[in-house]
This record gives sequence, structure tokens and C-alpha cells, in this order.
Amino acid sequence: MNTDRRTFIRTTAIAGSGAALGLGIAADAAAETSYGGQTSSSETTSPAASTAHRTSPASRRIRLLILGGTGFIGPHQVRYAVERGHEVTTFNRGRTAHASLTGVEELTGDRAVNDYASLRGRSWDAVIDNSASAATAPQWVREASAALKDAVGQYLFISTRSVYRDLSMVPATVDAPLLTPETTEGWREGQPYPYGLAKALAEGEAQKAFGERATIVRPGLIVGPGDETDRFTYWPVRIARGGEILVPGDGTDRVQVIDVRDLCEWCIRLCELHTFGRFMAVGPLHGRSIAEMVYGIAAVTDVPLSWSWVPREFLTQHRVRPYAEMPVWQPPTPGNEGFARFDLSREVAAGLTFRTLADTAQATLAHHRSRPAERQARLRAGLTPEREVEVLAAWQAARAAPARGGA
Repeated sequence: MNTDRRTFIRTTAIAGSGAALGLGIAADAAAETSYGGQTSSSETTSPAASTAHRTSPASRRIRLLILGGTGFIGPHQVRYAVERGHEVTTFNRGRTAHASLTGVEELTGDRAVNDYASLRGRSWDAVIDNSASAATAPQWVREASAALKDAVGQYLFISTRSVYRDLSMVPATVDAPLLTPETTEGWREGQPYPYGLAKALAEGEAQKAFGERATIVRPGLIVGPGDETDRFTYWPVRIARGGEILVPGDGTDRVQVIDVRDLCEWCIRLCELHTFGRFMAVGPLHGRSIAEMVYGIAAVTDVPLSWSWVPREFLTQHRVRPYAEMPVWQPPTPGNEGFARFDLSREVAAGLTFRTLADTAQATLAHHRSRPAERQARLRAGLTPEREVEVLAAWQAARAAPARGGA
């Protein structure tokens, strides 16, 4: 390890751990993040300021309809809306066990067959559409818009960061070009929609029906308690296990994710304030490096561990894929350099706040440890322990080979 790398690891460890714990960092120790020549501190508003935004009284009481409400994000929306005194109605098929909160009205209907009968003759101040299906998203939003256009004042659609066809600008913004049928590589008319294109078309349906009354929120990777994909969970679980940990690249690649609670609570506040427009939902404000992320998570554990940073090229050779076997990590590629470098000025101005990494990591671990033992043993993302040992052994052998040759 050369001097520059030691300096980098030491600096990101200090900055990442301090940020994760919500601690103040002295100006001379705070890591700086460069965005295409723009330099800014790596953190956002203070934890106290973020908490104040989240816990301040609702500006007004609203009647809120949530399409869904039983999956990953829905229960967080419902809970926060009820806590803030709103009148909440959920609409779903009624097939998922759901611990209803007192005062939540539950209506049933099947979007798969355009069944919105239970909503007829009703009205709400706002609706949040959590439609997650790829192939059916445009149709579902078109049909829901037709059923609700004259019944709600605001339509908030949960979209995705995957709608973009070009993220070459750094920093990227919410206004980057979207996928279209003509620009979606490999897709042909009559085929199922790819996820990003489906969401982009669904956004168009919402905007066509509601115009300036539409709010589009584009989350990145949604993480935290309740996530069953394990795409972020892998890291707190793996780090809590200790030992030699395989981490990707050289530590400098950027990451931006969103805690599910930050996403859902912000959406409720957007509805309270009748905030319209298009927004990203990733964080923190200027992102963080992958090194800051893993060191920050490690700061809330107390097990002996070590890090083995493995170059991207070696991982590719050994079929270790970004965002799959190495969750969260997405190294920049041509046309995608802004994937984890979004300028979130507009979003923060509209009230988006960010929990500390420590909060997210601890809540994620608590959720994981509440699951049955067999589920804890089988993560749905990331390297298996056996595969990690295999790749690490190959990496150590590759590093030793030049030394043996020189001898």
C-alpha cells in the first residue's frame, strides 16, 4: 500500500465513521467531494436539522390515499402519515397480511383487472402510487389516473432512478434525459417493457392526466428496515460478521442510496405542502464514497475485521458483478458517470432530509436479526461466504505471484 493510498484510507475512515455516527468533523479533517470541478463538503444538513424537519408538526391535515400500503415502502408511509394526524386510506387487493393502524381505512380492488370500484364517489387531497410492477406500470398508472383524475388534488408517483438514458453529466440532475421506446437499446414493440422504460412511460401517463398536479419522485436504491432484497443489508450483515472482508475497487467510487424512512416521510410532506414537479430521492446530499460507506457501517460494530480492496478488473475476471455480488457499488461507465453523483439542491430545498448512516445500518441489522434463522442464513444479494473466500484466495494468490516471479 503506497503513501497516497494510506492517506486516502485514513481520511475516508475518519470522515465516513464520523458522518455515520452523526458526529461533527473538524474542518481540516472533513473529506471533500469533487464534482466535475465543484468542491463541496461530503455531508448535508446536521442530524439535528434533519430531525427537526421530520418531526415538525404537519402544516395541514390532509386526506391521503395510498395505492398499495402493504409492501416495503407502503407501511412506512402509512405509519408516518398517521403519526402526523392525516386521514389515511389504503387501496390494495387485501391479500397481504397487514397490521392496520387505528384510523386507517382499507379499501380493496385489483389493479390487474382495472378494478377501482371501491374508490368511486370518493375524494382525497392527494394519492401516492407505489406501483412497482415493470411490465404493467404504464397501464396501471393510466387506469388509476383515469379513475382518480377528478377525485384527487395531487398524484404522487414513485418512479425510479432507472428511468435515465444518459447520466454522463457530473453532477447529474433530475432533468437528465429519460428513456423512450426509441432510445431503449434492444427493446422492440410487442416485447415486455424493461423496468426503466416502463417507469418512464408510467411517469408520462401521470403527467398527461394530472399536468401540473403531478409529483414524480425517483428513488435510487431504497434501503433500511423492511427491505427483503438485501441489496444494502449485505454490507451491515457482512461487516458485523468480521474477518477479512472483500470490498470492491479502490474505495473512491461514489454511492447514493435512500433510507426507506427518509423517502416515505418526505413523500408525505410533499403531499402536505402540495409540492409538485420532478425530484430525485437519493442521498446524502453529495453522496459518499464506497470507502466512507463501509467504514461508516463498521463504526457501529465491534468485531475484529480487515479490508481487502480488490480492483474492478480482477472482479470482472472472476465474474463478481457490481450491484449484484457487490451490492450498492456501481463503478462509473461511459454515459453513466452521474449514477451516484446527483445534485440534490432542488430536493433538499423541497424538504428532503437524510438520516445518519449509523441509524440506517443499525435499523437494517435489527430488522435482519428479527427474521427467521433460515432467512438470516440466506441473503438474496452479495457474495456467499464460500464465494467470498474463493475470490479472496484468488486475489491473494495473484498478488503473491509477481513477488515469487521476482525472487
